[in-house]
Amino acid sequence: MLHVRSLLIRPGTSFGRTRPFGLKLYSSSSQLKSPSESVQTNEPSSNLYPKFSFNVYHKDSKSKARVGVISTPHGDVETPNFIFCATRGAMKSITTQQLRAEGTQIMLSNTYHMMLCPGPDIVEQNGGLQKFTAWRGPMFTDSGGYQIFSMGYGSVSNEIKGNRNPGEADRNKFLQSIDEEGASFRSYVTNQVEKLTPERSMEVQRKLGADLVVVFDECTPFNVDKNYTADSMRRSHRWALRSLEEFKRTNTHSQALYGIIQGGTHLDLRDESTAFVNEHDFFASAIGGSLGDSKRTMHEIVTYTRARLRDDRPVHLLGIGGVVDIFHGVRQGIDTFDCVSPTRLGRHGGALVMAAHWEEAVHPLAIQDCTSEAAKLASTKADKLIKRATEREQSRKRLRNLLPMDAPSAEFLQEMKVINDEKERKMAKEAARLAKTRVMSDHIKMKSSLMRSDPRPIDSTCECYTCKNFSRAYLHHCFSAGELVGGTLVTIHNVHFMNRLMKAIREGIKNGNLDEVEAQFLHPQLKERLLSTPAAAVMKETVIISSEE
Repeated sequence: MLHVRSLLIRPGTSFGRTRPFGLKLYSSSSQLKSPSESVQTNEPSSNLYPKFSFNVYHKDSKSKARVGVISTPHGDVETPNFIFCATRGAMKSITTQQLRAEGTQIMLSNTYHMMLCPGPDIVEQNGGLQKFTAWRGPMFTDSGGYQIFSMGYGSVSNEIKGNRNPGEADRNKFLQSIDEEGASFRSYVTNQVEKLTPERSMEVQRKLGADLVVVFDECTPFNVDKNYTADSMRRSHRWALRSLEEFKRTNTHSQALYGIIQGGTHLDLRDESTAFVNEHDFFASAIGGSLGDSKRTMHEIVTYTRARLRDDRPVHLLGIGGVVDIFHGVRQGIDTFDCVSPTRLGRHGGALVMAAHWEEAVHPLAIQDCTSEAAKLASTKADKLIKRATEREQSRKRLRNLLPMDAPSAEFLQEMKVINDEKERKMAKEAARLAKTRVMSDHIKMKSSLMRSDPRPIDSTCECYTCKNFSRAYLHHCFSAGELVGGTLVTIHNVHFMNRLMKAIREGIKNGNLDEVEAQFLHPQLKERLLSTPAAAVMKETVIISSEE
């Protein structure tokens, strides 16, 4: 089952523009809109969010896609946008400065993990997440509710791998109980029993100091019946009201609260949950919960849910960040996405690529150096023929009493031409075969032997630090040699790729050519394959996403 807060099927692209912290991208709405563009402004209906706003500056004529800006005390976030996950307050393998250098505008941390280590009081004493992480820009914190799901029912990797019955012992290793009060669990840091309630979640998020915070909820998995899903959803609604009351009680106007829509794959429950979130005083809405057992089902649930949400609020899709899912979500009016996949993929050598990558030929050096026996035989045979031709040429020169440095004979030149032509023909044939056997994906693997001698960057059109300075061969070497910098460099590329993707989407909406933008980032054949493949199979081919990011 696709689970909103955990999945990703491989996202995106990027735009290397940096923005000094604290500097808003637009000092007034007139700077972003053109004379032909209308502006829809979401000024909060109460005094809860006086330092926040959401402005829509352009709407797509062919879909519900829209371009806007979420304004926060720490800066602006252009929408649609992607939120990178620094789950434990750190981006694995890269710094916040490197994130910013590749055009990132917002990042996310998790309440559950930060509560356990280092603890909210330490973060607060050190100036909140912005100062603590040296990010000093817009930030988002999840409530910790997803961890209830992962502790109680197994991680998303269990879902993906089809392990629907992990066993009571494993499931209850950390989770103690879920009741009306909240969730009791055993800390993986201290082994002490902790209690996470709506009030505690709001307290922790207030001390962490993120701009955008989320109500406490339980995220149900696919393997529970409708009755449990309904009971859990209504309990999450009661928790949301308690979260909202605690938020109001301690409100310093420095944070804005998101309500979460649950309901699993049951449309009537989605109706009930969207109505609940719409009618209460949240700044924004977040679509959560289990979304089905395939991408097509997920897209149907997202379409259905988004159509019933208020348009004057930002809408976030929790835990989803595949390129195909982003384009679908954007067309439904989703404003922001988050997922661990781009950075996790990068750390393990998966580099996100444009659709055009699958049209390019395999590099000749890569063919010669790859593990293909056909390529090796072609190269070996050519070397033997060249050696024999050279020996014959030397014999001819001795017979003619010519010096070694004299120009080669016409016979030798002709022989070499025949040999090289035949080698190139066989190499081209092998390249065509390799191209056909490559599995089309949204990323390429730097650990592949095809990368070992490839002198090209990951993407010659990419402006990221990695693509401007390093070859595929060097990245392959780093992973082969166990050098950690390899993961850092590919992660930098993936961050830039996602930012480039979101910038291109915003421009595509404004220019009315979103379909053309999609064709640049998502190969039509890949899109069709992803939409026709069961979720578990898609995830196995790409990257395993779990709660441990």
